Amino acid sequence: MTVATAPDERAGRPADDVTAAAGPGAALGGGGAARPGPPARRVDLRLVPAALASWGAAWALTGPAAPWAGTAVVVAVVAAAGGGAALRWAGAAARRRPGAGTGTGSRVRRVAVQAVLVLVCLAAVALGAHAQAARQAPLRELAAQGARAELVGRVVSEARASAFGGGSRWVVSVREVAGRGVTTGAAGLVEMTADGTAPRYGATVAATGVLRPVAGGDGPVARLAASGPVAERAPPSAVLRATHTLRSALLDVTASLSPQARGLVPGVAVGDTSLVPDDVDQAMRATSLTHITAVSGGHFAIVVATLTALCALVRAPRGVRVAVVALAATAFVLLVRPEPSVLRAAWTCAAALLGLALGRPSSGAPALAAAATALLVVDPWLSRSYGFVLSCAATAGLVLLAGPLARRLAPWTGRPLAFALAVPWAAQAACGPVLLLIDPHVPLMSVPANLLATPALVPATVLGLVATLLAPWAPGLALPVAWLAGGATAWIATVARAFAAVPGARLPWPGGLAGAAALALLTVAGLVLVLRRPPGEGWRREWREAGPRTVRRVRRRVRRAAARHGRGRTAAVAGLAGLAGVALVAALVLAVPRLVAAGHRAPPDWQVVACDVGQGDSLVVRTGPASAVVVDVGPDTGAAGTCLDRLGVTRVDLLVLTHFHADHVGGLAPVLRGRTVTSALVSPLDDPAAQAAAVRSRLAEAGVPVRDAAPGASGTAGSVAWQVLAAAGAAGGGGPAGDGSGRRPGAGAGGANEGSVALELWTSGGLDLVALGDLEEPGQDALAASLAASGRAADVDVVKMAHHGSRSQSEALARHLSPRVTLVSVGAGNTYGHPTDDALDLYASVGSALVRTDECGTAALVPRGAEIGLACG
Repeated sequence: MTVATAPDERAGRPADDVTAAAGPGAALGGGGAARPGPPARRVDLRLVPAALASWGAAWALTGPAAPWAGTAVVVAVVAAAGGGAALRWAGAAARRRPGAGTGTGSRVRRVAVQAVLVLVCLAAVALGAHAQAARQAPLRELAAQGARAELVGRVVSEARASAFGGGSRWVVSVREVAGRGVTTGAAGLVEMTADGTAPRYGATVAATGVLRPVAGGDGPVARLAASGPVAERAPPSAVLRATHTLRSALLDVTASLSPQARGLVPGVAVGDTSLVPDDVDQAMRATSLTHITAVSGGHFAIVVATLTALCALVRAPRGVRVAVVALAATAFVLLVRPEPSVLRAAWTCAAALLGLALGRPSSGAPALAAAATALLVVDPWLSRSYGFVLSCAATAGLVLLAGPLARRLAPWTGRPLAFALAVPWAAQAACGPVLLLIDPHVPLMSVPANLLATPALVPATVLGLVATLLAPWAPGLALPVAWLAGGATAWIATVARAFAAVPGARLPWPGGLAGAAALALLTVAGLVLVLRRPPGEGWRREWREAGPRTVRRVRRRVRRAAARHGRGRTAAVAGLAGLAGVALVAALVLAVPRLVAAGHRAPPDWQVVACDVGQGDSLVVRTGPASAVVVDVGPDTGAAGTCLDRLGVTRVDLLVLTHFHADHVGGLAPVLRGRTVTSALVSPLDDPAAQAAAVRSRLAEAGVPVRDAAPGASGTAGSVAWQVLAAAGAAGGGGPAGDGSGRRPGAGAGGANEGSVALELWTSGGLDLVALGDLEEPGQDALAASLAASGRAADVDVVKMAHHGSRSQSEALARHLSPRVTLVSVGAGNTYGHPTDDALDLYASVGSALVRTDECGTAALVPRGAEIGLACG
């Protein structure tokens, strides 16, 4: 199973380098990193309550409860002002009393200061959320209406290939939007997709297309598929043009290297992962090594340490060191692009540098808390960004856990190895529950893989950056440096592949909040067991005595058994028991993960699933935790019912049967069995007549209310809204009455296909889907004309291609729908020649990604922020 993710979700994956947790102060002389060995330094947590409160407020104000942001602003500001006045009054009263400043009074003042600080941060976050929501309002309103608009803004992300290929995508910070005849100022991020050459990072562009809303809220507020060329209004600044030259030159220099070096050297040096081979990328994901190419705290720490060592060589004073590091950090952010994890690392570095410049010791926890709070005030939507959350969690884990874990391990392993083990262990413990929300698996090989791979990060990063700086001016010198960096990344790729191939490397785990909470509780319990006792000789003594003590116990039991039953029988029993134990362990390691994985073929947050039913159709659109809309039920093989069982669907809020051919209705019985079907919507064309009569009779026996589809009919099923676009072979009008029942009798060969129900559905996750049944080209042409006249169903997210990809496809309809993803439900090795090259080329030509069930199996689509994720199984 593979799932595409949002652009910034890779950033901040565990484990960040521990030096980044301490901030640059440690390297510059300020100290602060938690290291193994006594004495343990006390962690300063005074800013943590304010940071956590800011995070909670930002999460609430950017979610469904956002409309009460104005009230929250007033309440927080008044509370902060009142708290400040109360603190000042309490302080003045305490100073007038004898013995002021000691005991209870001092503790009360500290608590009061904390309370006021929390309230001030809440007020700041609420003000930021309110101001940004007001600036985003024009974009959100137009996107909700599906309006056509022209946007003007600055490109703020590197162009990447679409999640499925077919065009490029990038993010634009909009400053002006024109729609519905009105031009207004706006501020917000919009994801754009277009064919052709992508604009440069930092350029000001203008594009026209239909705005669509984006589910989630951790980045872009809308998306737009450009309907024409994207015009560049202004070039990037000179500084950004220079960084673009550096990045492009590095790609040119590494083009002749091995595939892993061609992808990983730019990834490690500047965060460009566009050329990382798929097998390496999957292996790094399976072993939690993607932080190596995410450019976050570890990379900042390496840059800071290298520059500090150079400054120390020339004996530069502290002020010069601070200035050099600040300048280098700023340039590094511009070079690698300010993704959420990069911003977290940069602001943490800035907080630590500020403390150092003021003569205060640098400490990781206050720097992280201050940086997170400041970023949440500037952009409250970061509270919902997985990249930002993972980066903060990894750094917090290193600050709070790396030192204690290293001190517990040191008596067993020695201090260097203890520290090397504690870093990935601490980061994985902190990030594990969050990662489950993205991918419901526990990476069991994360700690050993990071232990072996992370040492190569230093030479890979330093050499990669040197090659980047040399590439535009001296490519001949840059090539051997990049080749050396490729040697370091080769080790990283080898480690990733080796540990990813270990059986059970990724343990399936329940997804969602329940699974994350369970893993968090298990992690806390494990940490308590490890950290509850102080390190010392007691650990080593117990470790030395445990083995002999166990051997003595086993010997005593063997002697007793031998005395009762004879030595030969005892030896046989012991041998069989040993073999059984080995077999049990092997079963647990090899079989259990595979058995559990069989029940997790679709991600827990799937929205649309094309079931693999062979040569037939069955589409499932989620309406609730255990409910769905089902469009067609495939042939009489039971595959559709099995698919619904695996998805956990126990209630069908709406069953749509587009027409009565056996490959669309034959699997009705298994779908009805054991499930509640609220209602059914069927084709008004009873062709073939016998099949239609059998279907209607079976639905009546099951007590399912049935109605015939009519163009324009609409409704809701759970969280999904739907509307019929065509029925009975006419787009925009129903079929003529035949027998007084409102249904048409069979219309001969080809009639059933043209009588297919075509409908549009809108999911709660923000996906706009059109299912076309088996409409032939004339019916599709009529539907295209009807949609063009009404302005409906343009630039949709997903289309279920008509008639399994037959040659009979309408170019006009394909261009009007312009889907991001086209699902082709087709059987492997079918004798019809489906899907045809003509049909595939047609939808590929409009920039659509093609997902075929004969290649992918059951295909699940998942909204991932501004992207659509795909899982095959």
